[in-house]
Amino acid sequence: MASLLKVRFLIQKGFLNSTVKFLSSNSSTVASTSEQESADLTKLSSEEINKRLMTFFDVPENWTKGEVKSGRGWRIEELRIKSNSDLHKLWYILYKERNMLMTMEQAAKDEVENMISPERLFKVEDGMKNIEEVVKERNRAYWQLEVGDSNPVERRRVFRRDLFGRWRMIASSEHLIPYWMNNEWRKFNAPGFGADVINFNRRLNENRLKRRISQLSKQQFYCQQLLKRFPNIDIDYLQERFPEINIKHLMDNNNEYTIQTRTARFNQIFYHKKKDL
Repeated sequence: MASLLKVRFLIQKGFLNSTVKFLSSNSSTVASTSEQESADLTKLSSEEINKRLMTFFDVPENWTKGEVKSGRGWRIEELRIKSNSDLHKLWYILYKERNMLMTMEQAAKDEVENMISPERLFKVEDGMKNIEEVVKERNRAYWQLEVGDSNPVERRRVFRRDLFGRWRMIASSEHLIPYWMNNEWRKFNAPGFGADVINFNRRLNENRLKRRISQLSKQQFYCQQLLKRFPNIDIDYLQERFPEINIKHLMDNNNEYTIQTRTARFNQIFYHKKKDL
């Protein structure tokens, strides 16, 4: 990847020395707040900063490989037996790994190339979700034991309209300014209304209805083919699998549906030929 090689070249050539000078020049202002932090900033060298920036990229040996082997993700059963400190450390490691993989993914997009072993990102995200679920389980157990109620663990949600006028479960949050006084916030986060929102919802519902009709048509055609090929098929099982299709009606009129399907294409072609004449 050319972009990654350019970044590494600039980092190794000390392109960020100006950043080091800026940090060291401002160390006097930081000393007023914390002498320890200013001492750490002064000790930073360009080599140290280069190493820290390179943690956002994969190992250079993997840049030219066609595949990078990786293990499986963390399972929730394995995370339940770990302590809170171990979960915190593992979360930080996975967080750094995710940042690195997302940087490599963006670099591959810039070069119009495929990312090397993109499944690594999915494994890391699954591991982070499992860690979050384990933490929620422990919080629920703690609140249930101490208070007798586990509701405070989850963030409270309300069922209201979003910016596009759709009904959604939206998480509640605290506001420094009351809702009815914060005009600037309501411009971008208040429930949508107006002619544009109504038109958007109409088109959205129309697309959903079209997809639903198409799905039912495919299911009906599939059932027709099954009844045609297997006349002695179990109708109860077929009705249970496709509850929205009237299987008995299809079985009684399967011959008529078959004739209509065969002649529909012929009538369409004949109509176009007659129209051209």
